[in-house]
Amino acid sequence: MAEEQPTTQGEGLASLTSVIVEEEAIRLGAGQAEELVLPDDLLPGVGGASMPLRDGLRAGGASMIVLLLLLYVIEEFQRVAMLVLGLDIQTSLRISDTVLLGLISFGGVILVLATLPFAWLADRYPRTKVLGAAAGIWGIFGVAMGFVVNPFQMGIASGGTGIGAAANIPIAPSLIADQYPIGIRTRMFAAQTLGRPIGQVVGPLVAGGIVAIAGAENEGSWRWVFWTFGIPAAMLAAAFILKKDPVRGRNEQEAVFGADVAKNAVDDGPVRLSAAMARLKKVRTFYFLIVGIGVLGFALVAVPATFNLMLKDVYGYDAPERGWIMSITWAVSVIAIPIAGRYGERLFRRNPPSALKLMGASILLYGVSLTIGLRFEQAGILIAFFAIGNAFQGMAFTQMGPTISAVVPYQMRAQAFAMVGVYIFLMGGFFGGLLTGALSDAFGQRTALTVVVPPAAALGGILIIYGSRYMRRDISLTVSELMEMQEEQKRMAADPANIPVLQVRNVDASYGTLQVLFDVSFEVKRGECLALLGTNGAGKSTILRSISGLLNPDRGVVRMNGRTITLVDPQYRVALGMMQIPGGEAVFPSMSVSENLEIWSELIEDKSKRRERMDAVFEVFPEIRHLVDSRAGSLSGGQQQMLALGKAIMLEPDLLLIDELSLGLAPIVVQRLLEIVERLKAQGTTMVLVEQSVNVALSVADRAVFMERGQVKFEGPAQELLERDDLLRAVFLSGEGA
Repeated sequence: MAEEQPTTQGEGLASLTSVIVEEEAIRLGAGQAEELVLPDDLLPGVGGASMPLRDGLRAGGASMIVLLLLLYVIEEFQRVAMLVLGLDIQTSLRISDTVLLGLISFGGVILVLATLPFAWLADRYPRTKVLGAAAGIWGIFGVAMGFVVNPFQMGIASGGTGIGAAANIPIAPSLIADQYPIGIRTRMFAAQTLGRPIGQVVGPLVAGGIVAIAGAENEGSWRWVFWTFGIPAAMLAAAFILKKDPVRGRNEQEAVFGADVAKNAVDDGPVRLSAAMARLKKVRTFYFLIVGIGVLGFALVAVPATFNLMLKDVYGYDAPERGWIMSITWAVSVIAIPIAGRYGERLFRRNPPSALKLMGASILLYGVSLTIGLRFEQAGILIAFFAIGNAFQGMAFTQMGPTISAVVPYQMRAQAFAMVGVYIFLMGGFFGGLLTGALSDAFGQRTALTVVVPPAAALGGILIIYGSRYMRRDISLTVSELMEMQEEQKRMAADPANIPVLQVRNVDASYGTLQVLFDVSFEVKRGECLALLGTNGAGKSTILRSISGLLNPDRGVVRMNGRTITLVDPQYRVALGMMQIPGGEAVFPSMSVSENLEIWSELIEDKSKRRERMDAVFEVFPEIRHLVDSRAGSLSGGQQQMLALGKAIMLEPDLLLIDELSLGLAPIVVQRLLEIVERLKAQGTTMVLVEQSVNVALSVADRAVFMERGQVKFEGPAQELLERDDLLRAVFLSGEGA
């Protein structure tokens, strides 16, 4: 018999590496979900005949789009007025060009910073009321500009108008998406986009006319422009406050289900901003869209200011003349934007990615037009090419609103549009302004624009075109979530007495780029105890974190008592009656036992019952009564778990999540804790128990879910799992099943 050859260390490492790579390949292969792409007849706005504008306006009304257009126009009037009246303002306040441009830019910075807070407000309060209040703030600070006597006051007024204007970025597009049928949505977005060129073209006429009436020879005549703008601002603020807020997601639900289900919709609670941001990055179309727009922002924000300086330094135009020229460069857009809106709507109906490709192509042509125009020294030719470039820019942005509305779930639209503003102004605009300014100082404005514009437009356009390949998939995922929601609403309506306390549907979750959960689904009925079992690293604790809100799922739905809580704050879930006891982290170790209980008791609304509920904890666990003044971190592991379960006894949760109840504890302590779990179960508490010990888990569980490599491999009665030797063997072999 041949002697067995010893394995060398190198061979052992190679073999181990091979096994790890093979196992990871198996895990990823097992978790690979097929790309979901629904047929065209299930995608809202795709296929079918074009909706007449008259029918769309009859359904959504004309007043909303008129108000949004006027708001955009009036805001643009004020921006143009700052340029046209710049010389008068400088003379009156005795400030330099640098100070004036800095004050104008300060308003833009405040605008960007206020965008996300307004998205947060729009998710919690009626959007029309928030927009009306913002318009009022904008009007007040706009009028205040007419009273300023020094740069400091001008800075405050400019910042205030930035705050007021910020609400328009996240709220106006979400109102359009919910107010108007999908069949005319692109045209409505195009109509609102017209506000910028109209404001740019008409603004100088209005500002110049007001100054002429006030007396051009009067040094303070420019103040009348800002005072006058306060009148329409006040009227718009009142109109928006009185306007009814459209039902969120109504048009998508009507398009998918063929009936108005808005009256049956349930308020699922506000979406957490951080959760929405994390979720939005997983929408591939949106991800490439905002990154492309962010890159384009290097040019978009820097071009107007740099072009304005070039008109002054190279061609010698004064402030009013520059204002007129900037207005002329937007004249072509008034014609191009409606055409692009109509054409983009047709493209979307035939093939949604084509509409997004139109946006990318328009951005590329924007860069080409500006680059060619910069090659000409003649001012007339330069201005003409810039006018064509602005037309392409306007055409591009007619497709942004419809795309975001289609690929982003309606609950997160305000946050999505706010992200666009952040990426354009803060990411691209800030760094683009620094880069362009440095190049301008060193080599002149023409060279700076020639260096910045082509790569920004080219890369931005290409990224957006590339992202179009995911558009059908992302629309399909949004529709599938709507369909699942509708099916669940039907089920709840048919059997309201048996609505599960917890529903987990199609949940994917990741840590960074590593996906851990793949399409996880299960339910927990009222009064039931569900055991979550599986090998080490199967994703048990991860799904618990996704349920409690400590981890944002990439995809899928979590519901509690029929209410969707996937993206709401953890404290909102606690208010609904959910509580988690994390393994080994369930107490505040630096605080005493009594301080731990007192902090948790703050969640009891009836103050008179707090002491009574704390005493109930000591009745159940007399072992910790004499330790009330001891630091929780100094207790034994069993005593800490008793204190943690005391929280559940005190607060009487509707749903209790327990992670690793028996980890590292002696059998006699485990038995004591199981008695309390049984007691909570007898009181009707619904529980999900993640447990390392199969014997412990199945001793109290009614049903079990077995997970492996982030997927559910078994769901059913606990006794049936005991008959599955193939699954239990995996647990015991991993050292977890004792």
